Amino acid sequence: MQYYLAENYLPHEKPMVMVEHVHQIDENCCICSVDVNQHSILAPFLNEDNSLSNFYAIELMAQTIGVWNGYHGMKNNQPPRLGMLLGGRSIKTTLPTFPHHSHLMIHANLVLADARLANFDCQIMIEEQCVVSGKLNVYEPDNTELDYLFGKKRLGE
Repeated sequence: MQYYLAENYLPHEKPMVMVEHVHQIDENCCICSVDVNQHSILAPFLNEDNSLSNFYAIELMAQTIGVWNGYHGMKNNQPPRLGMLLGGRSIKTTLPTFPHHSHLMIHANLVLADARLANFDCQIMIEEQCVVSGKLNVYEPDNTELDYLFGKKRLGE
């Protein structure tokens, strides 16, 4: 199956889009990827040695979840919606940075969903080796909650 670039499924605008390619989406899974180099969408976030700090891992996983949600929303003729990362558990990484020229494959697998609250088991792989894993809890606020939090006029709307 052919997918759009990840930015089409997210409510973000560049440079805050951090995942690029979409490889698979189904009812319970999303796989996205991005390259770590000075020509990729991650270029604004790279260290002096063109590596990416591992603290971006949570955002990469959260955006992959956002792609999953945006894709399913588009199937129901809804635009991408803002989601909130509530927290993570058991976040483990084996690298202090993602090396220059690495290709990151980000997997998000739905564990539990209840209305607008969900939990995903996520991994980031480099050359089929898991370098980050963890569970993320996410929430999709409705428009009333967004208005309360951010006001009625928001970026991207």
